[in-house]
Amino acid sequence: MSEPTAQIAFAMARLATLQRAAIWRQAGLRGLTATQVAILHALARHGPARVGALAGTLGVTQPTLSDALAALVAKGLALRSADPADARARQVCLTSVGAAEARALDETPAALSEALERLPVAERGAMLRALSGVIRGLQRAGAIPVERMCVTCRHFRPYVHEDAAAPHHCGFVDAAFGDGLLRIDCGDHAEATEEEARTTWARFAAMA
Repeated sequence: MSEPTAQIAFAMARLATLQRAAIWRQAGLRGLTATQVAILHALARHGPARVGALAGTLGVTQPTLSDALAALVAKGLALRSADPADARARQVCLTSVGAAEARALDETPAALSEALERLPVAERGAMLRALSGVIRGLQRAGAIPVERMCVTCRHFRPYVHEDAAAPHHCGFVDAAFGDGLLRIDCGDHAEATEEEARTTWARFAAMA
């Protein structure tokens, strides 16, 4: 590993430690576990989900997910219901109390949010661009769960506009945007085919 790579990895580990500690602290104060908090946030962001899909999103085993979910159901924060798309399947969703609890639980420590907000817009865009590449590489290696990123979405069309500040296009909202609005986790994400994703990434990376 080169020294620059080691320094980047160290910095990312330090940020992860900060965020994990903040989540554990909040979870403990509310009588929850970190996994239960993660479930609340995932359901708040993306809506109802089947247990298997939710476990995949969070990168935990189904037994672990089921245990944490059972506790949330017992607390009145989540419930199981029939999946409208398949009457034989079950899905989980938040209750109104669970949705309120999710809103009250900050996913990002205030100090980190403030530090990121102080960065110039261009630097935040460059960071989102770089992180998209890192996460894409980890996903392709099977090292992390699949994230709902612009660069893997069939709605994303990079560098189709001449405006340097907003060269990309989102087909879902039919709007141009720049690197500063790239999404790592988008509720409207529609998974591109392997060929579409490869073509999109090639164009996105070539214009860096």
